[in-house]
Amino acid sequence: MAIAKAERLMNLALCLLGARRPLTKRELRQSIEAYVEAFGQGEHEESFNRMFERDKDDLRELGLVIDTVENLDGEVAYVARRDSNRLPPITLDAAEATALGLAARVWQQARLASAASGALQKLHAAGGMPGVTVPEQRTEGRLSTLEPHIPAREAAFEPLMLACRDRRLVVFEYRKSNAARSERRQVEPWTLECWRGHWYLAGWDRDRKAERVFRLSRITSAVRSRAGAFTAPVPDQVTVRETVERWAGESATATARIKLRSGAGYPLRARALSVCERGDGWDELEIPYGHGLDAWLVEFGPDVVVLGPDELRADVVDRLRAVAQG
Repeated sequence: MAIAKAERLMNLALCLLGARRPLTKRELRQSIEAYVEAFGQGEHEESFNRMFERDKDDLRELGLVIDTVENLDGEVAYVARRDSNRLPPITLDAAEATALGLAARVWQQARLASAASGALQKLHAAGGMPGVTVPEQRTEGRLSTLEPHIPAREAAFEPLMLACRDRRLVVFEYRKSNAARSERRQVEPWTLECWRGHWYLAGWDRDRKAERVFRLSRITSAVRSRAGAFTAPVPDQVTVRETVERWAGESATATARIKLRSGAGYPLRARALSVCERGDGWDELEIPYGHGLDAWLVEFGPDVVVLGPDELRADVVDRLRAVAQG
């Protein structure tokens, strides 16, 4: 049975890397089993030459540096020197190593979890992560050491990340916070970012012809990618967090007063300018008021009552009615 091309290329690469001196085509033909099996010892010279040249070009395209030299007998010979095919030492400072470790944590619920963990272990063993402890593996529902945690549980995370990398259009069903039904969205994905425990996608909405940010937990269907070039330029810097903050009432120029049930709504309490205990099971808060605050307040349901201003109260009531009628 013929030896697979991948195995043939691997054997050729190992032979060139392991040789103590440059090897001629004749020597390589006699040393590599795939060539012996396909062409014997002295027949089909022209066919062997064509295969060898293709194999050599394939290895070079894969990144192997193969030098062509002349040996002592004046014959053309080949060698892959180890110093030319060795990566330079990788040295990361503490901040870079920590950032790399955090990025790897994103994959802990994805199919590359083992690869990410293995990569960190290899970097650490090679001395490329000075002063940084690589967490041990997870055991029976507990961690053997304290480590940061970046959740990525949404099924949409992995296909969207790959689409951002490959610059491919995606199509999915999306339900806005104030809508009862999902609607189809066609998006040219730019980047993903985690903010306050939620993942968001930033990209160009083809139907609305504008930049949009989508919360992954509100994607209600499978994410499907489509071929074709992007129709809008990708910005040099995509400010996902700033965009989400604007739509969540951050960077506000006004304030609002709300009643919040005692013991509820920690995110609102964390942003409050003032908190007053009413003693009736409710607290009164003053919070920043900006565009999109009504959509955020609706998420807290019966735990929040808007006291003012009147336009914010009306917007929240309208959103609740829309959900109820759906």
